[in-house]
Amino acid sequence: MNLEFSPEDNAFREEVRTFIEENYPKELANKEREEFSKEEFLAWHQILGKKGWSVPSWPVEYGGTGWTPTQKYIWSEENARADTIMPLPFAVSMVGPVIYTFGNQEQKDKYLPGIRNGTTWWCQGFSEPGAGSDLAGLKTTAVKDGDEWVLNGQKTWTTLGQFADMGFFLCRTNPDAAKKQEGISFILADMNMPGMEVRPIIMTDGGHEVNEVWLTDVRVPAENLVGEENKGWTYAKFLLAHERTGIAGVARSKRGIEKLRIIAAKETDNGKPLIENPDFAEKISQLEIDLTALEFTELRTIAGMQKGKGPGPESSLLKIKGTEIQQRLTELTMEAVGNYAAPYFRGFPTDGDNVFPIGPDYAHQAMPTYLNMRKTSIYGGSNEIQRNIIAKAVLGL
Repeated sequence: MNLEFSPEDNAFREEVRTFIEENYPKELANKEREEFSKEEFLAWHQILGKKGWSVPSWPVEYGGTGWTPTQKYIWSEENARADTIMPLPFAVSMVGPVIYTFGNQEQKDKYLPGIRNGTTWWCQGFSEPGAGSDLAGLKTTAVKDGDEWVLNGQKTWTTLGQFADMGFFLCRTNPDAAKKQEGISFILADMNMPGMEVRPIIMTDGGHEVNEVWLTDVRVPAENLVGEENKGWTYAKFLLAHERTGIAGVARSKRGIEKLRIIAAKETDNGKPLIENPDFAEKISQLEIDLTALEFTELRTIAGMQKGKGPGPESSLLKIKGTEIQQRLTELTMEAVGNYAAPYFRGFPTDGDNVFPIGPDYAHQAMPTYLNMRKTSIYGGSNEIQRNIIAKAVLGL
């Protein structure tokens, strides 16, 4: 694989960089994700939709850009460099590919435009209190009643579900199936339907990012079933493979290391910049080495996808290593800012507190980010489950 950037690729990088500089909403710069409104989350997505750049990994016939793997890589790098808020994955990277791969033409015509344009917010209804890593153990049911499905059950860890217009749900449609994976269907539901209730879950960092979703006799049109009845497990595995590939977050981690180096150059250890401490410098260097190895693996995976090869066990490897690197990055940031990470600043200054935060600005989100990123090794299929997948698919164990 040739890893040199061609003149055309460099020209593309300049085009992307210029577009971001001229069009990314200035009011979003330096604003924490936790402070975003629904409209702010969607602002960049909608700008990209008008440009035709919102779904670069989709096939061209459904609105994709037709970019090469290298161009997609450059696109990710430049957005990470500018700290943009990218289109959320639930629609673009998860349900969208399921719909254009397994959905019928009516579903494609109805739902794909809203995903491309950023006018419809989607959430994921997979995990349940007793069905997380063992997702096939889910208990939410969908019972056919005439030309409708009636949904009952509870979903949990529904990220940003409080903003969602639509949701995609795994439901048990055949409780008597020989294998629990065989009795599951993939159903789309309007989040504003009667019987749909979203309840907040407040996380350890104090933020409201995830939710419980309760479904009580929610009636969904029969045509909202994607693909075949009782084949939802197949579609879920397809979706999760795409999700895990995106979770790796190589470009964002590279940007995170750049920020960490800046922090370490400003913080001191025994009167000298922390970056000059051999032990701390070694930790950063090892993190960069691991990230470079992950980057090459991601590039090979992207190149394979470009040739029509869907992500296989590589997505599990990317998910494991990517999330481990993200967590180590937050740990090193905590170590770098030291005691400045301890104060609790969530809600400042909107709660009326007139006490100014202690320490430099870059320290204020170190603790909340560290706490929040503990989730990355669990969502999208826990890293332990991913190791089992690799053991079976690669090692044949």
